[in-house]
Amino acid sequence: MSGASPALGVTSPLALRIVVAAATIGVIYGYDIGNISGALLFITEEMDLSPALQGSVTTVLVAGNIVGALLAGKLATAIGRKATMLVVVAGYAVFAVWSGLVSDILWLDVSRFFLGISIGLSLVVTPIFLAESAPAAIRGALVVGYQVATVTGVLLAYLVDWSLAESGNWRLMLALSAVPSVLVMFLLVKLPDTARWYVLKGRHEEARRTLRLVDPGADVDRELAEIRADIETTSSGRLAEMFRKPYATATLFVLGLGFLVQITGINAITYYSPIIFEEMGFQGNATVIGLPAIVQGAALLATIGSLFVVDRVGRRPILLGGISAMIASSLAMILVFATGSLDSGGSWWGFAAILVFTAGFNFGFGSLVWVFASESFPARLRALGASLMLTADLVANLIVAQFFLPLMDGLGGAATFGIFLALSAISWVFVHRFAPETKGRSLESIGTYWENGARWPTAARD
Repeated sequence: MSGASPALGVTSPLALRIVVAAATIGVIYGYDIGNISGALLFITEEMDLSPALQGSVTTVLVAGNIVGALLAGKLATAIGRKATMLVVVAGYAVFAVWSGLVSDILWLDVSRFFLGISIGLSLVVTPIFLAESAPAAIRGALVVGYQVATVTGVLLAYLVDWSLAESGNWRLMLALSAVPSVLVMFLLVKLPDTARWYVLKGRHEEARRTLRLVDPGADVDRELAEIRADIETTSSGRLAEMFRKPYATATLFVLGLGFLVQITGINAITYYSPIIFEEMGFQGNATVIGLPAIVQGAALLATIGSLFVVDRVGRRPILLGGISAMIASSLAMILVFATGSLDSGGSWWGFAAILVFTAGFNFGFGSLVWVFASESFPARLRALGASLMLTADLVANLIVAQFFLPLMDGLGGAATFGIFLALSAISWVFVHRFAPETKGRSLESIGTYWENGARWPTAARD
């Protein structure tokens, strides 16, 4: 057998190893952002943490994300995509274990800050590694598949937390991701770097050999010529250009969308849903951790469902539909807390609202938001556009991680979800007003839309 997988579009054993490595890293990333939700219950009890200190455990992770994301581009260019990925998985392993060994909140925060740096590097470098390594026939599927792998990792984190809830072993919850991190390291060591990086460093024969290994049926000379041309074009992009006409409108749109993705509260659910369920009246660690696992299972199904309909229904309806579900869910949460319908058995209306909120997010924002960053700019500005959106996304994530628990403690659940309701409504208006429908349009056509003042030229309108 040749090792090819026609069903997946994988054309060589090397391409298959790339798929496996990327999926594994996506799962580890999802696990590392999801495991704290259950672990925090037991960390709080053992270390007697205030709401602000509970928030710090997640906030320092996001602060590390920002640092890692800022370092990633230069590091990946200097030492290579593969070497940076090895740094990522080594960081995942070392700092996950360190997080499980600490004895006080200070060292827990320090270990999670460095784990956050590893995650920040991964957020930038893994998509680059995928886009530059994968055969063209499976590149789009891999990028979407990485999001599915991430949601799978979050679900796995909740299931592990649930299985360890009776023992309360939060150290094992945090440290377990070291195992797949070490295993995928052995796989990464055997992979070549990307052909694009080899060309960037003048190592053209290695680039040629890598292209042949990844996709034996490709026209290597043509692809090398395209890589050289793209490098020459991309290197001319400058940050200042993004804030001048004709790209300023697209830049403001991408920044606004990136910020709204997180400020509407999805990571309040991801990080703190067991605490939210306790506030709703649910009791028992196994219950308040098991319910979020069901929620993440629904999120995974919603993500997969979005993939099947987006090219037929269009992007605007998917985004607006997902945000509408978030608005309805936030309203339901307000009613649950405001009417005092919480009792010792828990509010199943509240559980349903959290489930729909998370599924709605993953169906809309979670599945589609990064598409706009990749489509809104010409090639020389595309990486900068994605970086700007990621920065806005992480800043909003930091705000939510730090202030959600103090808001719940100080204002109560109704007021806190009232804020999320208002922000989700703003997001709906923002998307309805500014997000173009790009289904079936070429990148050149979409670029013309933004260059034309966010209007489709007459000849390009449907």
